[in-house]
Amino acid sequence: MPEASNAVRELASDPSSRKKFLRQAGGTGVAASLAAFIAACGGDSKSSSSASSKATPASTSTASTSGTEQFGKGDLGIANYALTLEYLETQFYNDAAASGMLKGKLLETAKRFGSEEQEHVDALMALIQKAGGKPASKPKAKFPLDSANSILALATTVENLGANAYLGQAGNIQDKQILAAALSIHSVEARHAAVLNLATKKPPASGAFAKPATADEVLKAVKPFLVS
Repeated sequence: MPEASNAVRELASDPSSRKKFLRQAGGTGVAASLAAFIAACGGDSKSSSSASSKATPASTSTASTSGTEQFGKGDLGIANYALTLEYLETQFYNDAAASGMLKGKLLETAKRFGSEEQEHVDALMALIQKAGGKPASKPKAKFPLDSANSILALATTVENLGANAYLGQAGNIQDKQILAAALSIHSVEARHAAVLNLATKKPPASGAFAKPATADEVLKAVKPFLVS
């Protein structure tokens, strides 16, 4: 993973920034994820010495290794990449709930997860607009919804992919508000994934440390579901 971003380094070194960040991200429950992000992103002593520097504004920051440039420059591109994934997750759960294949607790869970994904969409759109950007358009997609088991299996894949996608961009984000949103959403995606892993008789986590996914890996994985 690339060297830690200015935002990550500042959060690591400045207690006041860290406290404000945790409030924005939804409380101290994300502290462990923050620590994992900092550990995963790394950073050398030279860069750490300048950690108190102000993060580059979202509208002008650059993340040359993010792989999200097709969605826009810098943090806005990363935010629109995340928004596109959230659009797909929201549609998947809405379509699954309307398919008639899910009953009882499975249907209730699909509706709840879909509602939470929609909240992610709304939050990312607001952040992008606040930063002076234009939210990405919603892609057209179609998902295989042949049975309850196939829906459950796909949901497991989708949520694990989503969690890994956010982790994969952590070191590229310069703006602290966008980082706070990304970490907060990452935490929820990971919790969704853990529940679905257990439902499909998989371990709740793949190991002690989460594995980031690059934008190329994520976009390749979702491509089969996109409709031209």
